[in-house]
Amino acid sequence: MQIRDRIKDFRRVKASTLRPNPRNWRLHPPAQRDAVRGVLAEIGYASALVARELDDGTLELIDGHLRAETTPDMEVPVLVLDVNEAEAAKLLATLDPLAGLAETDQRLLADLLANFETQNDALQAVLDDLAGQANAQAVAGDEQPTHNVAIEETFQVVVECPDEKSQQTVYERMTNEGFTCRVLTL
Repeated sequence: MQIRDRIKDFRRVKASTLRPNPRNWRLHPPAQRDAVRGVLAEIGYASALVARELDDGTLELIDGHLRAETTPDMEVPVLVLDVNEAEAAKLLATLDPLAGLAETDQRLLADLLANFETQNDALQAVLDDLAGQANAQAVAGDEQPTHNVAIEETFQVVVECPDEKSQQTVYERMTNEGFTCRVLTL
């Protein structure tokens, strides 16, 4: 298989000068917009937008519409691709869905989520949803990677321990595995 490098340039351009792709099919609900604002505020730009150069020299987005809309007055990093309209359409149609096909190692996700904090409520809500998915999978005993599926429920499990030492051992083990735990004394 011959694989071509289609990146022809890297530029920093004012986001408002980027033309949205008229065929962009992704919608961005308020919760996603708020979470993206949170990540940009806490970390900043950590990946480039993707665009193609049109005949008139303007750049048309392929990926990164929400980030460009969120920071219109900022100079943003852009990978400029050497692709035609049909190839850009193929990328526009497949970039997000292909990423969505990745499977999740729930234990690694739970460990990752346990090792940082955010001060942004919208971003915290996204992280809580991810943690809930990881915890639900771990409770179910499913150690195989699974597709990311939103889980609308949370579960509460009561563990009875014969003494305080056993209780501490169970608590430590569960928190180390990414579960959210509360100790209740009855």
